[in-house]
Amino acid sequence: MALDIVIMAAGKGTRMKSSLPKVLHKLAGRSLLQHVLNTATRLSADRIITITGHEAEVVEAAVKASNLRFVRQEPQLGTGHAVQQAVPSLQESGTTLILNGDVPLITERTARALIEACGGTKLALLTIDLADPTGYGRIVRQGDSVRAIVEHKDATAEQRQIREIYTGMMAVPTAALKRWLSNLKNDNVQGEYYLTDIVAMAVADGTPVVAAQPLTEAEVLGVNSPVQLADLERRHQRAQAEHLMNDGVRLADPARFDLRGDLHCGTDVEIDINCIFEGTVHLGSGTRIGAHCVIRNARIADNVTIHPFTHIDGDKDGASVGAGSLIGPFARLRPGAQLAEEVHIGNFVEVKNSTLAKGAKANHLAYLGDATVGERVNYGAGSITANYDGANKHRTVIGNDVHVGSNCVLVAPVTLGDGATIGGGSTISKPVPAGQLAVARGKQTVIAGWVRPVKKKG
Repeated sequence: MALDIVIMAAGKGTRMKSSLPKVLHKLAGRSLLQHVLNTATRLSADRIITITGHEAEVVEAAVKASNLRFVRQEPQLGTGHAVQQAVPSLQESGTTLILNGDVPLITERTARALIEACGGTKLALLTIDLADPTGYGRIVRQGDSVRAIVEHKDATAEQRQIREIYTGMMAVPTAALKRWLSNLKNDNVQGEYYLTDIVAMAVADGTPVVAAQPLTEAEVLGVNSPVQLADLERRHQRAQAEHLMNDGVRLADPARFDLRGDLHCGTDVEIDINCIFEGTVHLGSGTRIGAHCVIRNARIADNVTIHPFTHIDGDKDGASVGAGSLIGPFARLRPGAQLAEEVHIGNFVEVKNSTLAKGAKANHLAYLGDATVGERVNYGAGSITANYDGANKHRTVIGNDVHVGSNCVLVAPVTLGDGATIGGGSTISKPVPAGQLAVARGKQTVIAGWVRPVKKKG
């Protein structure tokens, strides 16, 4: 059966008090609208139609999905008016699923249940009972049958006591939806065209009106203010934390954990407090992540220890850490950092676009940029690769078993042969042959009889 999905994303979001369109505010690292689009894409719809309005160009440029089309609602005259704009893009038959761009946590399971409840012949509403239904349209029933939805602004005092609310999402036979939308009126307090008025039309036509419910309240909570966004963020993070813990991951405190992408963990993984994971991150079995780490787009192998306050950012190029390695504390791995097994990167060491072979060590206060580092290299404290000449980047090649002393500058492009030793304080700009010692520093001079100046009195 044909399936079209309509996502309403035209509103301004005045209560967000922001110049950013409401649907582009982020939850767990993705915009609210992108969450909804990701779910819609997994439903394999024939068409996904997003209705934009406020800052339409900005919204349309910010999101991506397959089969995505945009229509604009200008001006914004209510939810029914919004869906009317999508009518020319809808197919002639099948089912139309209507979702909200500011309700980000709707799951594929719940969306499919709503589509199945419709079955191409019924009007299926997604409803839920809320302890505080303020602001939501109320479900008016006659016995078990749904007879109408009354918007909060138009509800009587008695109707406002109803706890079952309409979530803003429904699945509708497409042909009937087109017919009902053409008959909408705006004779209400707000002078708007309400999509919810089609419930009364369905009842009048003898079309069954049914309800489906989500598994959790978080799936249907919308975002209208920074407070609501923060509340939903914590609910979502707690749910992600519990999912990981159910799979065996040990979180020191699930309330102090943030996943803003996809995290894949092996067995016996331990994660301390206040860690943030972004993009796609893989953690191998037996890996331990210390407190206050930020890891983005990285693959961490088995039995790695990431000490506290380490920042790993693989960006588009990715970063990887080999099995048994020790990273941090206060280390930084940037895009293109590729570390083999048993590598040590210590405190205040930065690695960018460099490969380090098995057993290489840079334990203190160092920089490795655009470098190829061999096995068992010892890279001294305070040493750097000078990889940028003001216009272009150049590569440093360090062979196996090289020892680089403290406070050295390796001026790229330069190659250090296997087993070479670089004396502390050297600036190396020429190749060093294998097994040789290179020292390049000014001669020390001791001046006899020199007297240190003293501060004048008065």
